[in-house]
Amino acid sequence: MTHAFYSDAADKARAELSRSEQAAVESVRRALEADPEQGRGLPDADPRSESYVVDLLPEQTGGRGISVVYRYSQELDAALVLWLIAGP
Repeated sequence: MTHAFYSDAADKARAELSRSEQAAVESVRRALEADPEQGRGLPDADPRSESYVVDLLPEQTGGRGISVVYRYSQELDAALVLWLIAGP
């Protein structure tokens, strides 16, 4: 099982979300532990990791649309949620 963590910046942003938005983001983090390569691929400068984004629609969050940006390392078998980008 892959471990998935929040960066300090993502954890701070998560604390500012509504409860339903927090629950939606947490469901993505848990899903990353089962399938860490589920997002849309992003360019990544580090050859030892891959970056992805999972877009949550307002219908899924009960609030705003949120993009969950994370980096996955196969070597470490770990995912790090880097940023949470919440829409208007």
